[in-house]
Amino acid sequence: MLTKRTYFTRTYLIPILLIALVLPTVALAATGNSSESQRIGLANAEPVGVAALTGPVESFHRTIRLTVHRMRIARQARLRRERKEAFASLPGGVSQATLDSIGACESGGNASAVSSDGSYRGKYQFDYGTWESVGGSGDPAAASEEEQDYRAALLYAQSGSSPWPVCG
Repeated sequence: MLTKRTYFTRTYLIPILLIALVLPTVALAATGNSSESQRIGLANAEPVGVAALTGPVESFHRTIRLTVHRMRIARQARLRRERKEAFASLPGGVSQATLDSIGACESGGNASAVSSDGSYRGKYQFDYGTWESVGGSGDPAAASEEEQDYRAALLYAQSGSSPWPVCG
């Protein structure tokens, strides 16, 4: 991750330093100070425009942005895969078919469903207290469907179908 300082250095300071080093040399060649120009090998040098120096810097920045973007995508894919694997097996011997029937009854199987008053959330219509009691954190409706299935299986293993009096 680029800090503000690193970004400033790469974006502004390096090109400025390059210009500061190149311009005096080009100026010597342009003024025709032959002894000094010959000493540093610039007797026949052509003046260099500042625009020629910005191309490599932009190319460098584009490469860095692309690399960071690819790393971010790879990390997100790895985290999704790890999250899915973490909730792959259901605890307590609860079948996925049982959970699917409860979820279909409670929310139509919609993992982001929210009740009209906002107190019940997610595929299994958890309230915040119940969600936290089975190890969930945050909004149940914002959790992945795999996590909601896992937490519902934990709850079913602890309490049976009683948390879902109509649908259980």
